[in-house]
Amino acid sequence: MKKQFLLMGSLLLTSAVAFGGAFQLSLQGVRQLAQGGTGTAAAWDASSIFYNPGALSELKHIQGYVSVQALTPRTRYVETPSGTYSADAVTRTYTPFNVYVGGPVRYKSKLALGLGIYTPFGTGIKWDDNWKGRYVIQDIQMQTMFFQPTISYHINDVVSVGGGFIYATGNLTVRKAIPLQDSANRDGSAELKGDAHGVGYNLGIHLRATEWLQFGINYRSGVDMKVKRGYATFNVPASLSGQFPYSAFSSKVRLPRVITVGLAVRPTERLGIQVDASYVGWSSYDTLKFDYESHTPAVQDIHSPRRYKNTMILRLGANYKLGEKFVAMAGVAYDPSPVKDGYLSPDLPDADHINTSVGLTFKPIKRLTILGVLEYVFIPKRTGTVNESNFTGMYQTKVINPGLGITYDF
Repeated sequence: MKKQFLLMGSLLLTSAVAFGGAFQLSLQGVRQLAQGGTGTAAAWDASSIFYNPGALSELKHIQGYVSVQALTPRTRYVETPSGTYSADAVTRTYTPFNVYVGGPVRYKSKLALGLGIYTPFGTGIKWDDNWKGRYVIQDIQMQTMFFQPTISYHINDVVSVGGGFIYATGNLTVRKAIPLQDSANRDGSAELKGDAHGVGYNLGIHLRATEWLQFGINYRSGVDMKVKRGYATFNVPASLSGQFPYSAFSSKVRLPRVITVGLAVRPTERLGIQVDASYVGWSSYDTLKFDYESHTPAVQDIHSPRRYKNTMILRLGANYKLGEKFVAMAGVAYDPSPVKDGYLSPDLPDADHINTSVGLTFKPIKRLTILGVLEYVFIPKRTGTVNESNFTGMYQTKVINPGLGITYDF
């Protein structure tokens, strides 16, 4: 029986991380977010460093940009098929942010330089320690930060190109219960912590066909986030502590490449319409691997299949000038989940996303712009099973995300 419990403890570590579409944060610009996340074709501001480095050289001045969101997801689990048990994840607010500085190296220069610091992947979920899925997950938190120095060149009146090198850093914390009870019938637990690093690049082409028609193409490479030395801590009955030693581990997760094409049209002087389509290469996340420094019958290296599928995100947005100082914006996006049936887990209960957003910009003085956005993300109910742990349930998540930003032209 002891051996059975030890093997069970080992298997329960295999679902430690299950990234999905919910970890990809398309929040790198307030104007873009307010217009459904569109922004590849329009040179709005210094956030072009992320959306299309080629458009950075379209700016007339060096610009500073700061924005922050208050992302608040709410998730409910309902046991299936009985429906007699339900649990709500703890409500937390996450604050992804963006900082950009960039523009022409001098007045009317064709060359532009910039630096972006942004958070493209993150958030997490926390359940009550005693909920029914505690052996799958209790708490998972992930944060990333990308640093992107960028160069852009305005080749002629139509074509601009640009690119940036990405250095990525992040951290991960995972906590879950282990079904090994002590004399007081308290579960054991496992906690994994690690810092990750990776590199990548961001390339873009911007085409200004006419004053009312623009195109954009952006390619953001995949990024291998490597944990060279994380640490696993186990809390189990003293009689089993030798089977669950404090251990270092290494791991790697490849964040997906993204290819986006965009179109921006301005049919009237006041009205602008934008469309983006993004191909996201989630299939790079095929297998989760954890290699432990210390091995026992209960703690073994993990090669756990994920089999994510590539997805296509469609976005539509519009902006309308209300006068010299105000611009109103609205948008919608459809972001299908990369998580296949059989891999739906409470550490990321992901499903197709339907994003709606509205926003407003206010220009109190010539060089200063204040940006505001409110996004509501509806994620339809989805029922599924984690094949490895045979944990089944129905999940529904809703997200409210207000944000504020400021730009200043120097």
